Amino acid sequence: MSLSRAPRRTLLAVGILSAALALSACSSDSNGKSGGGGTNFVTNTGGISTVAKGEREAPNAIAGETLEGGKLDLADLKGKVVVLNVWGSWCPPCRAEAPNFTKVANDLKAKGAEFVGINTRDFNKQPALAFEEDYEVPYPSLYDPHGKLILNGFPKGTLNPQAIPSTVVLDKEGKIAARSLMALDEKKLRSMIEPLLAEK
Repeated sequence: MSLSRAPRRTLLAVGILSAALALSACSSDSNGKSGGGGTNFVTNTGGISTVAKGEREAPNAIAGETLEGGKLDLADLKGKVVVLNVWGSWCPPCRAEAPNFTKVANDLKAKGAEFVGINTRDFNKQPALAFEEDYEVPYPSLYDPHGKLILNGFPKGTLNPQAIPSTVVLDKEGKIAARSLMALDEKKLRSMIEPLLAEK
């Protein structure tokens, strides 16, 4: 292989990866079906994938700085059902689902559900902070402009976020239990959380 071909191949690989990411960004797919790479999960007709209790895996470390400049570590939320929502202020489906997340987060907090956003591809925090203010978002969001938490936080073969918006729900043991790759209405969002709140 000549030296002049190596950079071209690298650029081609980067171009293909960028195109794949662009296709997955800001998904409004109504069925939410995905290959996911996992082996022990089921996607129902509503586009929500779930894993049976005994087959769930924990995510890798997901921790960092919030949009407001605080520190947040998901490990500190063990014992709660944790709803992770991947979003960007530039994403129309994220705006469409935001009122549902605000309502359900407020309704279910007292029952043991904690919501955490993962804000991505907002390279300036101001639009993301304005989004949170506009939709009265009552929970913090980790600031992940380059998607490092999204890429590194979920083991291969688990229900990982593959689109924007994506929602991943962790059970009380901190294990990955459910995922959606689409904007969620209130009913679908509750359907991902309430069975996990009822688990013993």
